[in-house]
Order: sequence, then structure tokens, then C-alpha cells
Amino acid sequence: MDKVYLAKQKIFNANNKVFAYELLFRDHAEGIKNFPTNIKATSHVLVNVLININEILNETNIVLVNVDEEFLLSGLIDLLDKNKFMLEILETTDLNEKVISKIEQYHKRGFKIAIDDFDCSAEMIRKFNPIFRYIHLVKIDIIESEPENLMSIVPKMKKMGLKLLAEKIETQEEYEYYKKLNFDLFQGYYLERPEVIEVQRSKDITQYTILNVIKLIKDDASTTAIESYIKQRPELSLKLIHFLNAQEDFDIAVESIVQIITLLGRDKLLRWLLLYLYSEMSDNPISETILAMALNRAEIMEDNVEKADKDKAYLAGMFSMIGALFDCENKDIIKDIKLDKDITDLVINSKGRYMSSLLKAQMREKAYLKKLFVENFDKIDTVDIIYTLEENGVYIDHDKL
Repeated sequence: MDKVYLAKQKIFNANNKVFAYELLFRDHAEGIKNFPTNIKATSHVLVNVLININEILNETNIVLVNVDEEFLLSGLIDLLDKNKFMLEILETTDLNEKVISKIEQYHKRGFKIAIDDFDCSAEMIRKFNPIFRYIHLVKIDIIESEPENLMSIVPKMKKMGLKLLAEKIETQEEYEYYKKLNFDLFQGYYLERPEVIEVQRSKDITQYTILNVIKLIKDDASTTAIESYIKQRPELSLKLIHFLNAQEDFDIAVESIVQIITLLGRDKLLRWLLLYLYSEMSDNPISETILAMALNRAEIMEDNVEKADKDKAYLAGMFSMIGALFDCENKDIIKDIKLDKDITDLVINSKGRYMSSLLKAQMREKAYLKKLFVENFDKIDTVDIIYTLEENGVYIDHDKL
């Protein structure tokens, strides 16, 4: 898997204790950018935050994450824990009626909401006036704010019950000055520079969602809990409806996700989710071939066990190829899913009761690929052959090349 570079910058209270972290995005090891608000970029970063949340949080359980109108309306926030994430509304956000309504909804659901880079100008006050009632924290940009505007607005905001954060503090004098002005929180290079975090890249927020639905099914969660996760990804819900409609057994109008889960049953839903994960969620150029292999392997393994073990053997076969799909170790994909011990033994440790079934499937795969390899040997690039052999620990005598 590729590496993702995130950074977290500490936010301190008046007692110099860590109150929260602001999350920053790095597109490479050096340069920090703002948390990206393009939905695809945000999804990629956010999923890595969710998967690696325990590595990111230690001294506090609060992360500030930048959001704009696109992010607020996307449904991505539904994946966040309101007790761990504070929504930081960018100063450039288009506060139209839909966005204001969504901010109100998240406020009612218990999310704490902040305003970023507030410059205390009359223009910015007018812009954010419709949502001040939903705001918990205002981050004041001490560089961009005119001193007279700042001195005028701070008492009014304190009277409204808002917490104030002085951001971009770069000197001891600035820090002491804003403490005397009764600011609650402080952030800036003088206090703490951002700390780099290097984590494994996950491909997409939908991948994270599907893996969590699989986890819920394996944990025997309620149908309502499973439904709420599926509904967070509209395209997943739509594909699931299309899948159900294509089944000859179900000549019925679909009215809800709960209905789909009930009609399909959990085992069939689980198989479909794995199929969707393979077919939709990888940009691996050979993903279609990997899917075909996974399906064949799963079916061979299913045929080679007793009736009571067929579902588990099928899942073991599908999961055995999932690392290849996303170019990583199997254990990195399923580390947070409580799979049956027999499946885990096979997928992670290459042992257990289904190992003989897997070996039969692999023998068939290798026999076919060996035949194909020999027939097409002259068409294969020498470097590709060397790379494949060395990656698999095969010794190459350089004198014979």
C-alpha cells in the first residue's frame, strides 16, 4: 500500500494543556496543505484518519477537521464520532440554505462546530451571523484581523458564550497578549509545529464502509445498525437494490434497506459485499482477473467441504485474495474484522481446516497459469520475469543471464 502523510497540530488551553488536534493533510513528506475539501481527496484522507484514529489521538480525544459546503452535504460526516471530531467550517464555505440546514442538523445531533480563519471583519460577521447559534468555537486569525475589529468583536462573542481560539501565534508576546484578552485556546508555530504521521493508504471511504458492514454482520449487529452504514454510501444502496431486483426469487418492490437485508439474508449480503468490494473498489489494473480467481477459488473451496462448512469455506476463499486486490497484506485489510477463527487461520496464517481446500484451488490455478506461461513465454518481458522470480525468493544465477 502507498503511504499517506497526515499531520496533527496541537491546540492548547490557557493552562498550556492539549485541548485538541487540528488535522492537516500532506500530499508528500514535506509540504503541509489544508485538509483537502475536494470530496475524493477528503475521502482518501478521512478514511485513513478513521482507520488509524488510535494512532492519531493520545493526549486528547478531539480532532478538528476542515469542512466546506461540499463536505457538509456529502454524507461523509455521518461516519464521524461526534465525541471525537469537531467540524471546522472553512471561511470560504458557501452558506446557502441547504448548508445552513445541514449545520443545524449536525448541531442538534451533538456535533461541536467551529469557524476557521475568522478575521473579525464586518463582512465575515454578516456571512456567519445565520449560524452563530450553532457554533461552539471561533478560530480567530490574529494576522488577518484588524486590531480595532478584534477588540470590538471579542467581548461580544464571549457574551454569546462562544469559545475563542487565537490561531497563528508565532511569538511569546502574542501568546501572552491573547491570554490577557481572555482567549480560551491557542494554536501556532510558537506553541507547537505540526507533527507528521505516516499511515498506510486505504483506497476509498466506500471500502472502509463496506469493511465495517462486514464487521457488523460478523459481530451479529442489529439490522438497523447495518442499514445505517449502508445508507451512508448512496451508490452502495443503489447497487444493492439493483442486485436484489436482478434476483429471480424476489419479484417485489423494494421499499427500504432493511427490507433488502431481510430478503437477502446476512450470508447472501456478505457474499454480495465481498463481490462489490472486488469489482468496484480497486484501481488495480488486473482487478477483473483477481475477482475471477477469487470467485473460482471460493467455489472450489465451497465444493470441497461438508454442507455445514460451505459458507465459511466460500468466504475464506474470497478473503484469501483480498490483499492481492489492494496490493497489501491480507492482515492489513481485515485486521479490524472479527472473522471466524477458521477463516482467519487460512487468510492470515495459511493453515487450518480449509487449507487442503485452498491448496486444491491453488493447484488448479497454477496448472492453468503454467500452461499459459509456457505458451506465451516469448511474449513476456525478461525484466518482468526476473522481477516476479526475485519477489518470490527465487535465486537467479547472474552469470547465466
